[in-house]
Amino acid sequence: MALTGRAALLAALGSLPVGIWDAGWTGILAVNGPLAVACACDFALAAPVRRLRLTRSGDTSARLGDSADVTLTVTNPSGRPLRAQLRDAWPPSSWQPGTEVAASRHRLTVPPGERRRVTTRLRPTRRSDRQADRVTIRSSGPLGLFTRQGTHRVPWTVRVLPPFTSRKHLPSKLARLRELDGRTSMLIRGEGTEFDSLREYVPGDDTRSIDWRATARQSAVAVRTWRPERDRHILLVLDTGRTSAGRVGDVPRLDASMDAALLLAALASRAGDRVDLLAYDRRVRALAQGRTAGDVLPALVGTMATLEPELVETDARGLAATALRTTPRRSLIVLFTALDAAPIEEGLLPVLPQLTQRHTVLLAAVADPHVSRMAEARGNTEAVYEAAAAAQAQAERHRTAEQLRRHGVTVVDATPDELAPALSDAYLELKAAGRL
Repeated sequence: MALTGRAALLAALGSLPVGIWDAGWTGILAVNGPLAVACACDFALAAPVRRLRLTRSGDTSARLGDSADVTLTVTNPSGRPLRAQLRDAWPPSSWQPGTEVAASRHRLTVPPGERRRVTTRLRPTRRSDRQADRVTIRSSGPLGLFTRQGTHRVPWTVRVLPPFTSRKHLPSKLARLRELDGRTSMLIRGEGTEFDSLREYVPGDDTRSIDWRATARQSAVAVRTWRPERDRHILLVLDTGRTSAGRVGDVPRLDASMDAALLLAALASRAGDRVDLLAYDRRVRALAQGRTAGDVLPALVGTMATLEPELVETDARGLAATALRTTPRRSLIVLFTALDAAPIEEGLLPVLPQLTQRHTVLLAAVADPHVSRMAEARGNTEAVYEAAAAAQAQAERHRTAEQLRRHGVTVVDATPDELAPALSDAYLELKAAGRL
């Protein structure tokens, strides 16, 4: 129960002052007979809050950057009309900064025995699950002099999924895949490892593709055409250790890696390849495997939604052992990790032969575009020193990449905006060369 501002103003303007002394506190209480009666009646006519019934409905998931609408249904079982202000509380990251007050507060009137709906529009700023907090309702009487206030717990969870901004590159990558797979008129001759068809020889064809038996049965020289193998296995390994927590631009490295992994998964599943996901630092954080082509992308998106970087050093030996257990037959292992010299040289390089001996390994790293801008900066002494430091960092990064390449690893090092298409291109090149 609370005295509203309107009641306090009336009390100040038209009251008889009476002194009160109580437990060391001295003050003046304003007393007005008619006002007291009005306040009592107003309080009695305000609908009770705790008897209200509240239920939720609406969206249970949304991509990061999109909005989610959650509807709250308020049922008033009492015999008095509900005139209320309602606050639907959610975690602060459920809204863009500065929009929480407008989005979470509602006014509503519910006649006796009826129900009304209010919709709270969330616009989350982070991945992971967002769970509803308390619903606070302040019920007023018809004069607005007194209010009743109470809270209700109405559970609801909205899962915030990765945004998958790189999906805009998917049509162009699929077009190139169709060329490799022989489904368009632009047949790339002599590439791939699975037999596709026979056709007549034209100057410039690889003579190793000539089918002499077929040539003997007809008057023209016949050559074999090939297409990339299907039903290959791809394991996407997300390093969720401390290096994945570093922010590049506006997002953590882990989020940029997820975006590239989703584009590659979408492309590979269309190519008929099987795609699994492993997230690891010192233990398995997530594992998604055995999905069909139609289910793989939703499964990966849902699995990635709750992944967060862990501030621990990644156990490279444990990562390699887990990857080998997960992929018993020859596969393409795509490792999303940082290209920093110390973690690579001390952690990954010693265990790399275990992976490259049985699998094709591709390493994808997120480069910081700010370093490139620093390397090009000139104009004053500070800028020159920054350019020298950036050049040194780039040189060290290049040396680390060359070390990996000497061990047979394909390295893709690109900025967050360029990593996803560059990784898909590397996959298509491996597929065209028959290395999967």
